[in-house]
Amino acid sequence: MSKARYILIGGFLGAGKTTAILKLAEHLKAQHQRVGLITNDQAGGLVDTARARAAQWPVEEIAGGCFCCRFPSLIDASQKLAASAHPEVFLAEPVGSCTDLVATVAFPLRQMYGADWLIAPFSVVVDPVRAARVLGLETGAQFSEKVVYIYRKQLEEADLIVINKCDLLADARRAALRAALAKQFPRAEIFECSARTGAGLDAWFTRITTAEIGPRVAMDVDYQLYGQGEALMGWLNATLQVSAPKAFDGNLLLTDFAGRLRGQLQNAKAEVAHLKMTLAPGPNPLAIGAVSLVRNDQQPELTHSLLDPLASGELTLNLRAEAAPELLEHVVRRVAAGWLGIKLDVTKLASFRPGQPNPTHRIANPV
Repeated sequence: MSKARYILIGGFLGAGKTTAILKLAEHLKAQHQRVGLITNDQAGGLVDTARARAAQWPVEEIAGGCFCCRFPSLIDASQKLAASAHPEVFLAEPVGSCTDLVATVAFPLRQMYGADWLIAPFSVVVDPVRAARVLGLETGAQFSEKVVYIYRKQLEEADLIVINKCDLLADARRAALRAALAKQFPRAEIFECSARTGAGLDAWFTRITTAEIGPRVAMDVDYQLYGQGEALMGWLNATLQVSAPKAFDGNLLLTDFAGRLRGQLQNAKAEVAHLKMTLAPGPNPLAIGAVSLVRNDQQPELTHSLLDPLASGELTLNLRAEAAPELLEHVVRRVAAGWLGIKLDVTKLASFRPGQPNPTHRIANPV
């Protein structure tokens, strides 16, 4: 049997990685290739996993740390998918606040499991507005210096930099961003696309489905600074049971909830990296509404719409921001309590800061 292809797609929180991966999965399915997805987070209860399952993809979720620190779990998840779904292509999305993934994930996969899998070049997806601010091209809300260190390291290790959401930029802004990325990170190939509309995806998809990652010396990483940057990020995952005496518009609930959270966090000067929520009516996980917010100065965007009103359901919320976890929890509970005619009960909630990254393997200079 031929080897399966293993594709890692990284990028900072809010870059649109999940949307891009789901579009890639559809592209591969249209070519009659079997696909398996692996999602990843610091805690369980992922919106990304719910979206993948709603689209009926075989998916495994790894919680409790990034792929680099949970490498045996990554292998276990891959082998479970291999046994159950027999993927010809694995699509794996690491935690959005992690870096050094080439040395700690891609190279170990290639060296230890190269007999089974072909490892694709490592892609890093970027939100163009956030990238332009990090690179100093535009002004606007920004993360602190230690968080930006992680962002820039992600770009430094990329084989392929994918400028996503290009439909949001005028030609001049997009050209300036591409030029700055090419100047500051000359080793990477640069692609431009919109995962939402599908524009420009074919060139990137062709590259990652036909090429392999090559040996090279991994970048240097200051793990103390890296850990300090991750520790500035607050993480919150929550599940809420939603009920009302009569049917309501679930899409409006999602956008209003996200908008109220945005306002509270903006007032607290907590910069949002990504807020994602899904609302599933009753026991049917294939029908979901979903909303996304990737900056304080952006309006919440409904990415999946519920077709019918509902009287009850389960809301899954993932919030990442540069703020204390206690603040995030306070804001979520306060907003959840402030509804008339709709009851939102928080049944699960985990809020924390990521721990110091400690990779299982690190291969800096592969043979």
